[in-house]
Amino acid sequence: MARIAIIGGGIGGLTAALALQQSGFQCEVFEQAPALHDVGAAIAIWPNATRILQHLNLFDKILERAGVMEEIRWVDQKGWLINSISISDPQFPAVALHRADLQNTLLHTLNPSSIHLGYELTDQTQRGDKIVATFANGHSTEADFLIGADGIHSRVREQFLNDGPPVDRGYVVWRGISPTTPPGIPPATAIEFHGRGKRFGAGSVGLGRLGWWATANTPHTDELRQLFEGWQRPVLELIEATPPSCILKTIASDRLPSRVWGRGRMTMLGDAIHPTTPNLGQGGCLAMEDALVLARCFEKYGATEEALRNYEQLRYRRTAALSKYSRYYGTFGQWENIWARALRRTALALAPEAVMKRLMQTVFYPRIYFDPGDPDTALPSMSM
Repeated sequence: MARIAIIGGGIGGLTAALALQQSGFQCEVFEQAPALHDVGAAIAIWPNATRILQHLNLFDKILERAGVMEEIRWVDQKGWLINSISISDPQFPAVALHRADLQNTLLHTLNPSSIHLGYELTDQTQRGDKIVATFANGHSTEADFLIGADGIHSRVREQFLNDGPPVDRGYVVWRGISPTTPPGIPPATAIEFHGRGKRFGAGSVGLGRLGWWATANTPHTDELRQLFEGWQRPVLELIEATPPSCILKTIASDRLPSRVWGRGRMTMLGDAIHPTTPNLGQGGCLAMEDALVLARCFEKYGATEEALRNYEQLRYRRTAALSKYSRYYGTFGQWENIWARALRRTALALAPEAVMKRLMQTVFYPRIYFDPGDPDTALPSMSM
């Protein structure tokens, strides 16, 4: 049986381990952190990822701790409705939950002996038909294949592509989870507030909690509450209800697409190879897509380098496109000029429902094949 080493114990790495084990391969996950701590941020599971979790027989467990999203609303900073669209789908519902709840569900489904914590990669070397990974703790492991799933600051990518740091897109992102839901936030709804160079989004993450995020074109030292002074009251209430130590602050960044994802018996998935800005909520979803397509390529082509190269070819176009769409939407959302903001509001307000559903179809309802010429290998089709 082929032995596969996965570098990184995040959402993509754990999903890959589950998908590959389900396909009959032996996997071990090597995570640099000494423990997988709870991360105080929400993650959206849109229909494209719902389908992956259903395939892995995990979605019912996820749903127990998640909040369902049946509508998306765009409003201005005072709360006036700009537009909305229904995304209710009984077959492939969209949900959101605490990232730690998703990670723990994935983690506890795997055999504990396949998870290795405190393993920071220092080197990877291909030796014939094997690949050897060496770690900072002095250990090394030999495997038939190595999968880099170690995030936007991937050590696997650094050693292989050495293409510098991610690209700073010019705005800051905050994320948090409020233990309570303030009045004014509608149930089963993902809501996005738009202002001058600022946005704020919120939605249920289950168990009475509300996940939120904020963006602003601002120096990194600005105080969050002051930035949103004067916005609709629920915005400030969510910020105030979240302990400052539980608010994550990052720079919006991504990378331009790379056509080269691996070489020999190594490849990458998720943010390690196609990091995206958070505007469409697709970072984790695309990593889960990668994981399943990779597993199905191993099923189709066996434990071969051909399986890796076919996986890379199948995933490039979609991941490159969604990374671009997310980047463009972020630029659009961060506009400050009064005329540009008026154009944005008009575009959102007048967008026909048919056009918006078509865009949703592109992002949330792909047909994911591991062999585009073989419809028998496709997952169940999806429709709005």
